[in-house]
Amino acid sequence: MNETQTVVMPGTDLAHAIPAGAYLPAPTQIQLEQIINLVVKGLTSPHTKRVYRMALTKFLTFYQESGFTAFTKASANSYKDHLLSRTIYDKDGNERHLAPATINIQLSAIRALAIEAADEELISQEAASAIRRVKSVKPSGTSRGNWLTAEQADALLAQPSSSTLMGIRDRAVLALLLASGVRRQELINLQPDDIRQVSGRWVIADLIGKGHRVRTVPIPAWAKVALDSWAASAGITSGHLFRPINRGGRVWGEKLSAQSVWKIVNDHAAALGFPELAPHDLRRTYARLSYESGAPLGQLQLSLGHASIQTTERYVGIRQNFSKAPCDYLTIGQKINSHLAQRSQSTSRLWSTGNKVSKFRASERPVGRDRNSEHR
Repeated sequence: MNETQTVVMPGTDLAHAIPAGAYLPAPTQIQLEQIINLVVKGLTSPHTKRVYRMALTKFLTFYQESGFTAFTKASANSYKDHLLSRTIYDKDGNERHLAPATINIQLSAIRALAIEAADEELISQEAASAIRRVKSVKPSGTSRGNWLTAEQADALLAQPSSSTLMGIRDRAVLALLLASGVRRQELINLQPDDIRQVSGRWVIADLIGKGHRVRTVPIPAWAKVALDSWAASAGITSGHLFRPINRGGRVWGEKLSAQSVWKIVNDHAAALGFPELAPHDLRRTYARLSYESGAPLGQLQLSLGHASIQTTERYVGIRQNFSKAPCDYLTIGQKINSHLAQRSQSTSRLWSTGNKVSKFRASERPVGRDRNSEHR
């Protein structure tokens, strides 16, 4: 019979060591950080790393305080129930539950923890597989985010002041978000050399986005003018294109933070009466306004960097349009023989009585058919 392998985590006495593949011991603060690092080290997006680190810190704190001695599907489900029962207060003082999307992000982090814990032989592969089967929370209804109309988008672009360096920067940020639909982190990482001419037009070339997908995103001339105005005013020729500005109105630091981009969008939107607007809502606005103006859905998917066309469909809020159905765009069938068209009109009269089926009189029954035969 095979001996059970024993794993000793840093700071754990041999007497308290546990069989590999059985349990994840209640971690100390140092061990907690080590376990979290198992997960975040394999992530590439700074935003995802930050979100997962916060989610796992909360889970492992719950794990310790609840007295669990095993990292199992039961402990993961117990935390899921804890999240479902939690209530929070919004900025208006209204009580509400956590959104399904918020809970599902935390469950995704726990599943990632299970994978890494199994790879490090802290729990068994069977235990990890069971934890990964913890079901996500189904959303009630469909959340489609926020969009701006064309008029509202123009008003937002006009909101920043043209007489200050900060205003020129903010307009460039808003212009790029609305004109290209790039993600917040993609905008932060942008450098002047990324803006190039391809096939006679300006593009953001070889943009590395979510899931390491590389794409090239066209931008309109008016957005390029806004970018050039900012770069010239700030004297930026290399490094990160968008930089912080200090209270003295001078460029300071190497690049904007994610929170800074959110504040730029939120502050200018709030001044126009849209206090809940976020950077990702400008990405949705880009998608929807482009689609409503005739941009092909497939081209939008490429520009947005979506792996699935269904994701793009949710962004633009596609609904079936019976006034302009796909068949109305067909150019075939225009030269159909007139006698076929007439025959079609004649046949349609048989159904003019609605759902009632016309009955043949005995004298009109087709020759050669037995009236008692079954209709097949």
